[in-house]
Amino acid sequence: MSSSHRFSVQGKGVLITGASSGFGAHFARVLASEGAKVGLAARRVDALESIAEEIRKAGGVAAVTPLDVADSGSVRQAVRAIEQALGRIDVLVNNSGVSIGKPLLEQSEADFDAVMNVNLRGAFLVATEVARRMKVDGKGGSIINIESILSFRQAGQIAPYAASKAALTQLTRSMALELARYKIRVNGIAPGYFATDINKEFFATEGGAAMIKRMPSRRLGELEELEGPLFLLASDASSYMNGATIVVDGGHLTSGL
Repeated sequence: MSSSHRFSVQGKGVLITGASSGFGAHFARVLASEGAKVGLAARRVDALESIAEEIRKAGGVAAVTPLDVADSGSVRQAVRAIEQALGRIDVLVNNSGVSIGKPLLEQSEADFDAVMNVNLRGAFLVATEVARRMKVDGKGGSIINIESILSFRQAGQIAPYAASKAALTQLTRSMALELARYKIRVNGIAPGYFATDINKEFFATEGGAAMIKRMPSRRLGELEELEGPLFLLASDASSYMNGATIVVDGGHLTSGL
C-alpha cells in the first residue's frame, strides 16, 4: 500500500463540531477537498450553511446540523442527522471550545461552568455518542480531540479553559484505553497559538507581540500547519496510534523559564 493511500480520507464520513469558524471550518474545507464527506455541526447554522455551500460548489460533500455540545439531546439529534445525511461516521473531530478571559478572582461559578460544559462535558457527550455507534458494526473509527498546549502549561486569566483542556487530555487517554477493544482510536491534537480571526487583534497589541517574541519560532502558526496531524489521525496511517497527543506549537512547550 502506497504512503499516499495510507493517508487518504477518501469516502470517510467525518463529523466536525465547532465547524462554523476557525479550526473547525478549516478542517471541514481541507478534509472535503481530499474526498471526505463532512458533517458540519455548531450552534451558528447560518455560518455552517455558508461553508457547506462553498464545499459543495467545489465538488465536495457536506451536511449541516445544529448542535449544542453541552445538551445531550442536541448531541443525539445531531449525530443521528449526520448519519442519515452522510452514512457512517468514521471520524469525529471534537473541536468545539470556548474561553472566558478574566483574572482568576473575577471568574464566577457561571463562567467556570460555561467553559467546562463545552470544552469537557461537551467533548465527552459527543465522543461517547459517536463511539457507541462506531462500536455497533465492529468497524471502529477515529476520534480526534482538539486539546491545547494549555493542557500542559499555564497562562493568566484563563484558568477554567486551561483546566478544561488538561482534563480533556486525560479524557483522551482514558477513552483510548477503554475503546481500543472496539477498534476505536482516540487521540488528540494540542495546538499552540495560531493566527485566527478571534485572536488577530490581541496579537497586534504590545502584549501579543511580546508573547510572540517569547515563542521559539517567533511567529504564530498558520492553519495549514495543522493539516499534517489532522490527516494522520483521520486516516489509516495512524492505525496503531491510540491515546497520543500531537503537540503543534512551533516549539512553544520547550521554551525555557
